[in-house]
Amino acid sequence: MISVSIAIPAPFAGELQRLRASFGDPSAESIPTHVTLLSPTEIADDQVPEIHEHLERVAASERPFTMHLRSTGTFRPVSPVVFVQVAGGISECERIEQAIRTGPLKRDVEFYYHPHVTVAHHLDDAAMDRAFNELASYECSFEVGAFDMYEHGADLVWHSVRTFDFNGGVSTHSGRMP
Repeated sequence: MISVSIAIPAPFAGELQRLRASFGDPSAESIPTHVTLLSPTEIADDQVPEIHEHLERVAASERPFTMHLRSTGTFRPVSPVVFVQVAGGISECERIEQAIRTGPLKRDVEFYYHPHVTVAHHLDDAAMDRAFNELASYECSFEVGAFDMYEHGADLVWHSVRTFDFNGGVSTHSGRMP
């Protein structure tokens, strides 16, 4: 299973991951802090080269942009999620997400795409409210120049296996994860 996301850089990723853990979210240790571009998707091993080529083309057509995260939002009552809002970089995320969901990754989506950074998921109402309130004044900005493809490892952790730099650069990692 793969997903494609914009990795949140240090120090913000670590801050948000520690906060997610402090709210009691067990996924904090297995899901790196990110903005999803393609939700978890089953693929066959023989599709990997074609998917890599597709993602290379998408990344090559993009330019770096500034992402601004600010305040909180929620998908409750539809979905038990509290998130930090993407306040700047929304249109760039939407454009990239649409481009990724073409070709070998064409798929229908259950919900309208809304870029965000999850900080609490499937927790009781008190924990969700705490996350919503404690991060209401959260704010940071950073440059985005790439997205990553992640694989869900046998260790049940999402691992970045390849980074696709905008303007056509590609950074590879150590290959497929356990």
